[in-house]
Amino acid sequence: MGPTSLGAAAPASGRKCGGVVRQFRRVTERRVRGGSKMAAPEERELTAEQTERLLQFQDLTGIESMDQCRHTLEQHNWNIEAAVQDRLNEQEGVPSVFNPPPSRPLQVNTADHRIYSYVVSRPQPRGLLGWGYYLIMLPFRFTYYTLLDIFRFAVRFIRPDPRSRVTDPVGDIVSFIHMFEEKYGRIHPVFYQGTYSQALNDAKRELRFLLVYLHGDDHQDSDEFCRNTLCAPEVITLINTRMLFWACSTNKPEGYRVSQALRENTYPFLAMIMLKDRRMTVVGRLEGLIQPDDLINQLTFIMDANQTYLVSERLEREERNQTQVLRQQQDEAYLASLRADQEKERKKKEERERKRRREEEVQQQKLAEERRRQTLQEEKVRKSECLPPEPHPDDPESVKIIFKLPNDSRVERRFHFSQSLTVIHDFLFSLKESPEKFQIEANFPRRVLPCLPTEERPNPPTLQEAGLSHTEVLFVQDLTDD
Repeated sequence: MGPTSLGAAAPASGRKCGGVVRQFRRVTERRVRGGSKMAAPEERELTAEQTERLLQFQDLTGIESMDQCRHTLEQHNWNIEAAVQDRLNEQEGVPSVFNPPPSRPLQVNTADHRIYSYVVSRPQPRGLLGWGYYLIMLPFRFTYYTLLDIFRFAVRFIRPDPRSRVTDPVGDIVSFIHMFEEKYGRIHPVFYQGTYSQALNDAKRELRFLLVYLHGDDHQDSDEFCRNTLCAPEVITLINTRMLFWACSTNKPEGYRVSQALRENTYPFLAMIMLKDRRMTVVGRLEGLIQPDDLINQLTFIMDANQTYLVSERLEREERNQTQVLRQQQDEAYLASLRADQEKERKKKEERERKRRREEEVQQQKLAEERRRQTLQEEKVRKSECLPPEPHPDDPESVKIIFKLPNDSRVERRFHFSQSLTVIHDFLFSLKESPEKFQIEANFPRRVLPCLPTEERPNPPTLQEAGLSHTEVLFVQDLTDD
């Protein structure tokens, strides 16, 4: 909840911000000594009292910036309690009184013809002495109030009423509470510490009755009402347990603003406000000096007569909440179904993408294999074209070699003793029947012929150096799988 109530008779579960506001009285005094360091304001220098208030406000709110602390205090005319309360309200999400929402008239229905009104007239004079005193004082009283009204009316043309400009509504409430406690004591109903608009919003949100008290400082019955009626234990109990209680003096701008909205006729003035037909409506007006028992009876009567509206509103809210919850559940179910469908579509898309990549990889492999085979065939043709001619069978330097291929076929060809073993390898490589990779082995003795150049032997030996005879049988070993 944003604004809070303040009072000695508050229950343990009531609002606690009021106690926080008064904590500044218990803050340990901090003195600014010669060696202390504090950022000096760019404007005028602070007095010792203002410095004390600045440090106390920083201790209570935890604001690090001294400039921000000073600006806030200056907005509240150095009223530390009002500044702290406004800061607490901002932390709880309630707009600051210096950054209010767009101004609009107070949304309270006061034109309902069904408003219950109870006016207590002043007692008539008793006896001859009482009537005589009343008749003697009547001209003086009439003249006094007439001149006072004429004076106030004339002053308004010269200087506008300062109460018409609300600058610090929370400060007005705090100031009235302090005045009330100093004058009538700390045993009183829990005051709502916040603006009138905030009290209306809280009563509307919580579906509670809101009792508004407008205090007329100059009225002759105000002191007796506050001391004997408002501070009566049974009245305190009723107010604290059944309703919110907002009060202010009409001499304060905030109280004057509420007075202009409620249009009271005399003091003391009480108005009972509640949510009725979806609007905050005044359902009861109590005016005049009313006694504790009578006040309790009247408040109870007003609440009992209008309780059905709150019950109906609670049922409507529960129905709206249930409808909202149902709609939210439906939305969540729809979103869950949508996410499931999106997930299925995503998996299908990923599967299609994987299948496409696999097909591309297979196709790439096929193309690569085709290119490799083509390259191999071209290499075989090139090797075949580069082979030296086969020697004549009568050439004494010729060697007849029979090759046994891995497929058990035989190939025969003649070579010259002076030719390198590489020629034998190239001949076999150019054959279609030969494997891609192979080695040539001799049987007697069994050995692998070094037909290809290596780092140790860059020039392979000739047939004669390899120890081959005029007729040889060589075996081709397939190395493709290796």
